[in-house]
Amino acid sequence: MPGSRKLGRASDHRKSMLRGMVTYLLETGRIETTVTRAKEVRSMAEKMITTAKDTSLHSKRKVLAYVTKEDVVKKLFDEIAPKYKDVNGGYCRIIKTGPRRGDAAEMCIIELTDPAAKE
Repeated sequence: MPGSRKLGRASDHRKSMLRGMVTYLLETGRIETTVTRAKEVRSMAEKMITTAKDTSLHSKRKVLAYVTKEDVVKKLFDEIAPKYKDVNGGYCRIIKTGPRRGDAAEMCIIELTDPAAKE
C-alpha cells in the first residue's frame, strides 16, 4: 500500500491490528481510536464495503480473506452493503474528540454513516 502509515508497528502486527479494527467497525458500527489509526481503518473499511456491493462468490472470498469473523462478513453482505448500493464512497466518517488523557494523542470516533442522510 503506497503511502500507508506504519503506526509504530511491524508490518505483520500492523496488518493484524487493522484487520481486527475493520472487523470490529463493521460489527459495531463505530470505534473510538486515534486519528491516524482511524484514517487507515477508514481506507480499508471502505474498500471492504465497495467489494461487498458486488455479491459474487469472488468478492465474498476476497472479503472473507480480510475480515476475521464469518458472521461479520454475512452482516456486511446482507445489511451494510445494500444500504450503500446507490452511494459511491464516503461510507465512514471521522469525528475528532480531542486529546487522550495519558499521552495527548489526538482521539476520534470513526463510524459508518447513514446513507439516507446524504440526500
